[in-house]
Amino acid sequence: MGLGDAHAPGATPLDPDEASGLIPKHIRTQQELNEWEQDNILNASRWALRARPTDVLTEAFVRNLHRRMFDRTWKWAGDFRRSDKNIGVNWLRIGVELHVLLDDTRYWLDNGTYPLDEVAARFHHRLVSIHPFANGNGRHSRLIADVLLTRYGGMPFTWGSSDLVAPGNARTRYIASLRAADGGDYSALLAFVKS
Repeated sequence: MGLGDAHAPGATPLDPDEASGLIPKHIRTQQELNEWEQDNILNASRWALRARPTDVLTEAFVRNLHRRMFDRTWKWAGDFRRSDKNIGVNWLRIGVELHVLLDDTRYWLDNGTYPLDEVAARFHHRLVSIHPFANGNGRHSRLIADVLLTRYGGMPFTWGSSDLVAPGNARTRYIASLRAADGGDYSALLAFVKS
């Protein structure tokens, strides 16, 4: 099986231009890509959770975190996508929708609209729905939600305590909880992120 031949349910396929942005030329399979990306993401996670950034609710931080997560993998890491996908807002609206989300999240935090865990879960869901990047949106939105939690005194989520990139029961439950949140019901997502 070659690179890009298999996608987990709910994964966003890359177009040929995006796929040509792969930095490590030795990667030939999806498994090799997943392992390479995971190493890149672990380094970014250590930085993000240790650095304790003062303001995670900025476009600059959103982009910088994605860049750090995928800078050894994709030339376009940290750049907003430039095409429509099977999920997400029209690519021309990414900047506008992201700024609305960042402003909404600041409002929720400043006014105690929701408990911190629910703020982070709603932020995660909306960021996935915007789908700002060509790839890595789920992993990015999960990490930035954890950074948001730690920045405001909470603990990172457990995210079902399993690999959400690979197909399986945890990924199926995760996707189902996101779809329920699409309809306004956050109860399954709130349960999943803490399971």
